[in-house]
Amino acid sequence: MSIRRLHTTQPDSFTFSDENLKWAQNQMKKYPSGRQASAVIPILWRAQEQEGWLSKPAIEAVGELLEMPFIRVLEVASFYFMFQLAPVGSVAHIQVCGTLSCMICGAEDLIGICKEIISEKPHELSEDGKLSWEEVECLGACANAPMAQIGKDFYEDLTEASFRNILNQLLKGEVPTPGPQNGRYASEPLSGLTTLSDFNSGKYETNSSVSRALEYGDTIKRIQGNEVPILLAKKKSTKSSSTQS
Repeated sequence: MSIRRLHTTQPDSFTFSDENLKWAQNQMKKYPSGRQASAVIPILWRAQEQEGWLSKPAIEAVGELLEMPFIRVLEVASFYFMFQLAPVGSVAHIQVCGTLSCMICGAEDLIGICKEIISEKPHELSEDGKLSWEEVECLGACANAPMAQIGKDFYEDLTEASFRNILNQLLKGEVPTPGPQNGRYASEPLSGLTTLSDFNSGKYETNSSVSRALEYGDTIKRIQGNEVPILLAKKKSTKSSSTQS
């Protein structure tokens, strides 16, 4: 495991937006008095969502909010690899799975494309500052190898051509459709269903995960704190449908 340190270039300050501060304070209320430090991980995550990465001022702001020593907050931020300690692309940060299944199926080719289009080394910005990338451990989509996580969604069954196209779409300001990129519905056998064949996935254009991503449009959009909660949005949608019927 490589040593993770704070980035050499740091902003002067960090301030939670009003919406995110309110959200963070609500997270703290979930824990007994004096135990608010238990909320450190979700609040660090929200700080990262606001800025894209965790700067030293952001870590200190979380420490002040939770009344924690700064070093304790840094210990958490540097331990978990989901926290980015260096600036990431303004459009998207690409996480390419490089573990066994993906490696066998072509992850090294995807990493080569990242080096070509984004930057030679991971955790460095592209020349225009729009993209960054890193190689990560298993993301749990082995049946759809090789794959990458971009923002909140998985892009699976990648080839050199499809991955290159995804990066080019991102650079153009477009949001590629997540999920399998080879026409597969989910993670069924490439040759087609061998069990539960009565289930006709053809009646749905995309699986539920991809459908939600397209509906909410939050694949590479960072959380700002003023979003309608997904469950609430679903209830509203269901109520609206029943009213119309």
